[in-house]
Amino acid sequence: MEDIPGYVPGTFIAIVIAVLGFIYYAVNTAAPGRKNLTPSFVITILIGWIFLISVLTFNGYFTNLSGIPKLPLFVGFTIVGILLLFIWPRTRAILMDMPITTLHYLHIVRVPVEMVLWWLAVSRAIPMDMTFEGSNLDIISGISAPFAAVFMVGARSQSKIGAIIWNLIALGLLVNIVSIAIGYLPYFYTPTGGEVGNLGVFYFPYVLLPTFIVPAVFFSHVVALYQLIFKKDQPQF
Repeated sequence: MEDIPGYVPGTFIAIVIAVLGFIYYAVNTAAPGRKNLTPSFVITILIGWIFLISVLTFNGYFTNLSGIPKLPLFVGFTIVGILLLFIWPRTRAILMDMPITTLHYLHIVRVPVEMVLWWLAVSRAIPMDMTFEGSNLDIISGISAPFAAVFMVGARSQSKIGAIIWNLIALGLLVNIVSIAIGYLPYFYTPTGGEVGNLGVFYFPYVLLPTFIVPAVFFSHVVALYQLIFKKDQPQF
């Protein structure tokens, strides 16, 4: 990982900060004046999670491949945590009030994420199959996200059916790259010849891709779909 140019981790850290900004704005808009779930509290929890993952990474927790697959376990934990937000009425109400355009604009970060993946593949930290030169078409979601935000859920033009379809397709593309990435993890894949496995995600800051960025993208999709399906009047922001 030492041979990776400095602009690659720099770009990825900027992506993490951008996602935190999107989430802060969404929570701040949906929960003004709420004492129990302020935007600052939510961001503090997320930064605490990022800090925990980072400390574990620097201490070699994830690169220790003995025992249970630790990285997929942490990813699964975050996904379950997101789904649990829909159980409690208080958090469910906040999710319903999040600005749906912001939830769509967040997906723009998938474009620079794909560039980071390509840079990592060029540096042989991950397989090229995980990039847009391989089987990963997730960059389409990032490129089309502004179109979906403006013309499917925007204030001047709305298409609920179109937005639902876009979210389902983009969610499918996310599931596709996640399944590819899991298949190349050293738990399940042994490189032969000149091949490489998915090793980059075991190191900082790229470990935050499966443990923070992917869950945030998944969160944006499920909350947007929840609003599109169950909310009659959609406020625009």
